[in-house]
Amino acid sequence: MTRTILVTGGAGFIGSHLADHLLARGYAVRALDALEPQVHPGGRPPAYLDPRVELRVGRVSDRAALEKALEGVWGVVHLASAVGVGQSMYEIARYTEANVLDTAVFLEVLSRRKDKPKRLVAASSMSLYGEGLYRCAACAADQSPVLRPAEQLKARRWELECASCAGPMEPRPTPETKLPYPTSVYSINKRDQEEMCLAVGRAYKIPTVALRFFNAFGSRQALSNPYTGVAAIFAGRLLNGRPPVIFEDGRQSRDFIHVSELVAGIRTALEREDVAFEALNLGSGRPISVIEVALALAKALGTPIAPSVLGEFREGDTRHCYADMAKTERLLGFTAKMTFDEGLAELLAWMRTQKPEDKGDAALEELRRHNLTG
Repeated sequence: MTRTILVTGGAGFIGSHLADHLLARGYAVRALDALEPQVHPGGRPPAYLDPRVELRVGRVSDRAALEKALEGVWGVVHLASAVGVGQSMYEIARYTEANVLDTAVFLEVLSRRKDKPKRLVAASSMSLYGEGLYRCAACAADQSPVLRPAEQLKARRWELECASCAGPMEPRPTPETKLPYPTSVYSINKRDQEEMCLAVGRAYKIPTVALRFFNAFGSRQALSNPYTGVAAIFAGRLLNGRPPVIFEDGRQSRDFIHVSELVAGIRTALEREDVAFEALNLGSGRPISVIEVALALAKALGTPIAPSVLGEFREGDTRHCYADMAKTERLLGFTAKMTFDEGLAELLAWMRTQKPEDKGDAALEELRRHNLTG
């Protein structure tokens, strides 16, 4: 009997790739998606969505739509979220409603069903860590710092400094044991989503896994959405003949995982019925600096446009964070193998077919208008 998987947010960047991945492996896929205009222009279904996906249009907070969408499903992947760290800091109510309150309704409906799904996979985020794990070479100790002091940022000293000796610290792979220290409304929302899904799943005997996504990139990212992933934002700028805008000095690092490997990790978590009530990292385990991303994109596109390094900071920004994948490898047997350059080739092939509208300057002005840069 064919298993049906419900994917909330299933018409989006990650959701549509997950649908393709599941369909190719014999699953039936149902998507529940609000088709938000910021992501889907005009609120229209995207052309890339496989016609075999049974698309239901609606928010997860629409109880009637959700009840119908849940009928006969074996498992659920909860991806639906409003995404964007910067925007979440001035659209606080909208983000919290879409991410936390909508998830609360989703879980309430799920918990009251007689035919509960056999599996729930929830999309969490590396942003809940805040800063990653660090080590001071002089003190020979790992540290979990919080935000860099405002005085340090105003002095343009970007790297983390040891709390004991004030010496430089080196970033280390960040494990799931590092306590969360969310630094934006979005990251608080994702922490709440993760904890709510795990708590309700445990209470109602729905085997649940929360996956802490690191920086996903690849085709179908909303290039005209200035609050999407950094690779897509930079690509949209370059395709419009404008320089990518980089905060600080550009040497801050992130962990980039190609969407094809991310969805493979989701499917693995969905299928491993012996792994439940765990929060797991889902990244590549390899850091790359933001300026390297911008330069690699420009080189691949054959453009001489250099990034604009502002030397400014954004409130709540973190310096370094990349995944320690040991727990995920041990429990799921999952390892990301694709290199950043290999993933970039796939993204670029798709980008050349797109004509994005660049809204980056307007997004930057919004941050400045709300005094969220310095």
